[in-house]
Amino acid sequence: MNKKRNIFKDPYLVIFLLFLIYPFIPFIGKYKSLGAELLIWSIFALSFNLVLGYAGLPSFGHGAFYGVGTYAVAITIMHFSSKGVIIPLVMAAFFGGLFTFFYGYLIKKKRGIYFALLTVAFSQILYVIAFRWNEVTGGETGITSLKIGTFLGIGLKDPLYFYYFTFLVFVITLIIIRKIANSPVGKVLLALKQDEKRAQYLGFNTEKYVWYIFTVSGIFAGLAGGMYCLLHSSAFADTLHWTKSGDVVMATLLGGGLVNFYGPIVGSVIFITAREFLSSFWDNWMLLYGLSFVIIILFIPTGLLGIVEKIKERKHIDSFNNGNNNSTMNGENRPAKILNQEER
Repeated sequence: MNKKRNIFKDPYLVIFLLFLIYPFIPFIGKYKSLGAELLIWSIFALSFNLVLGYAGLPSFGHGAFYGVGTYAVAITIMHFSSKGVIIPLVMAAFFGGLFTFFYGYLIKKKRGIYFALLTVAFSQILYVIAFRWNEVTGGETGITSLKIGTFLGIGLKDPLYFYYFTFLVFVITLIIIRKIANSPVGKVLLALKQDEKRAQYLGFNTEKYVWYIFTVSGIFAGLAGGMYCLLHSSAFADTLHWTKSGDVVMATLLGGGLVNFYGPIVGSVIFITAREFLSSFWDNWMLLYGLSFVIIILFIPTGLLGIVEKIKERKHIDSFNNGNNNSTMNGENRPAKILNQEER
């Protein structure tokens, strides 16, 4: 019974259920493309959090691998395969992982501000290449009007079908990333984040783990970028810009990705929803975006789920203290000398 209760209390299933019924929720359910974007950004943020939240590495140019996945799908559809979506998405994940594999090898020894600046520089290099390489990427105008193929014979032009296809990709991604986070590899990454020197003294090759998780993160970031390309039937250089990386950092920190596995999902939902809502009636919505980022960094660095975790912790401590006090009053924890005197 206890196991069953733990299963049903798992946020894992709650998240699945909410996204499963999203198209049928009154008012917001009609915005299926928005729902698909929430799922795509959740995939992107979860992949990014493997690097930031678990390994403690500030990859502030992670949007580069998202953009690589976007262009991988666009170029594959345009030149090689336009019938199905599996091959383009496989190419998105492959090239996202390929770029992080080679680039991760170059920066695996760097830490802190050096790691952050190198990732930002790399994203800007790719952005300039995509923006100028008209023959391949379409340059400033990008690649547009792509023909989106089918999945198992089902056309994905219908927003509902595409939403549930995105949901399927999200479920698979969440399961895999959660397995990695809960595996021995995930524990080593947390140790690396807390104290890399101690992890090395324990015999772990931390550089190898950084390289590994950076590559895995790039695979899923590329997959998210590929899904974004399918959603909008286009690819633009903007997906490679450093601002895209800033958005995923904001979403991850907002939700509490540094302290909770599900933080990136919560943060992505709030960030994308707020962006769509604010931009619809105020042109200067980025001002609030910047202010909220500053407030989070200064006052709630652990994010929203971090606050929830602290409240739970306090309740647990209070209940534990109350339990000890009650047991003391009942004589359960009285010193042995006092009990012996009473017995006499």
